[in-house]
Amino acid sequence: MRIAIVGAGAVGGYYGALLARAGEDVAFVARGAHREAIAAGGIRILSEAVGDFTARARAEADPARLGPADVVILAVKTYDNAGALPLLPALIGPGAVVLTLQNGVDSAEEVAGVVGEAATLGGATYIATAIEAPGVIRQTGAHRRIVFGEWFGSRASVSARVQALADVLRRADIHAEPVADARPAVWEKFTYLAPFAAFTGAARLPIGPIWADADGRAAFLDAVDEVAAVARAQGIAIPADHRRRIEDYATALPPSTRSSLLIDLAQGRRIEVEALQGSVVRRGRRLGVPTPIMAALYAVLKPHAMGHDKAMGQ
Repeated sequence: MRIAIVGAGAVGGYYGALLARAGEDVAFVARGAHREAIAAGGIRILSEAVGDFTARARAEADPARLGPADVVILAVKTYDNAGALPLLPALIGPGAVVLTLQNGVDSAEEVAGVVGEAATLGGATYIATAIEAPGVIRQTGAHRRIVFGEWFGSRASVSARVQALADVLRRADIHAEPVADARPAVWEKFTYLAPFAAFTGAARLPIGPIWADADGRAAFLDAVDEVAAVARAQGIAIPADHRRRIEDYATALPPSTRSSLLIDLAQGRRIEVEALQGSVVRRGRRLGVPTPIMAALYAVLKPHAMGHDKAMGQ
């Protein structure tokens, strides 16, 4: 299967390397020193879960140099979409699909606006990886889970194309979970991720001190309820015991766990505030669902959207 991955960073690079190791025809659309390192010596994965290895794959800045693929995986940060989305049409072959693994709940609609609803799949991934050096990605933990399925059209059962892609991913030792309707899975992750990123980012702290404080813990769970209410107002089935599930999940996290938004914020990089907190607030306003906690945290984080220099007015 010809697989093009737009974004060879911590997520896209890791999954692309596993697919290439399994024998799939993988190519990356990437740029900068990371692209140059991959093109010259392959992409190196350091992981206790899947073992250390180096995978060879093409890496080009111009997707036209790669030609059409069967599957395109979109794995760039959402704030790069203005530049990344226009690259997709050059990669779409006959019957091809685009699977978005981006954070948030806006991505599938944005992808469909470029390649059409019929070519779009939605998904959520659970993984902890980071670029350690150009061409080198380190995985911490064992998670490498992708839950994905149809976002538009018929969602009565797992489609043949979703199942076929899941089979390919599983052969590459990726924990793929095909579903008929991707929207509940993506929203379920979002109801946790948006508050988690907001609280850790605004506090400039990992989850431990926030969770240990009764007020912080209660406010966090109330924010989860706000996001779940927005989801339900859009017809997304969120379980009645969702708050308890999130509480159990967060309680089990290592106290040192940080969101990627906090990591980016601490390093002065751009943050995904618009795709996470901003999306909650905008959708809530449109639907008439109050989101006071998420709105306050969005206001706190929004000035840092473009990174340190822009936040400081430089």
